[in-house]
Amino acid sequence: MALGDRMRSLRESKELTQKQLADKLGIPNQNVSNYERGFRQPDYDTLQKIASFFEVSIDYLITGNEYRVSSDEMWKELLDPKTELFFKDLKSAPEEKIEELIRFWEFINERDK
Repeated sequence: MALGDRMRSLRESKELTQKQLADKLGIPNQNVSNYERGFRQPDYDTLQKIASFFEVSIDYLITGNEYRVSSDEMWKELLDPKTELFFKDLKSAPEEKIEELIRFWEFINERDK
């Protein structure tokens, strides 16, 4: 189940429409629709609002795991717009590209020592 599916399930369990949820979160209705359909991902601050409203962890929203709780700081870094694009692309990259990227990163780290 994806983030959007979990959001929809949580919203429906409270018998809310997308507009009602959007009003409670202080975000545009279109955003809730886009999140639920998987067209967009909420930023860190919005994820915090959603998690707080539904009384679940950010981990649960993103991974579906109810028992693991990662630090908010970790999610804030991963969801930063500068790094989010990188991680999104990395997720679907072939293994050889990931290995090449690791070697390149190690080179940069060595060069900067």
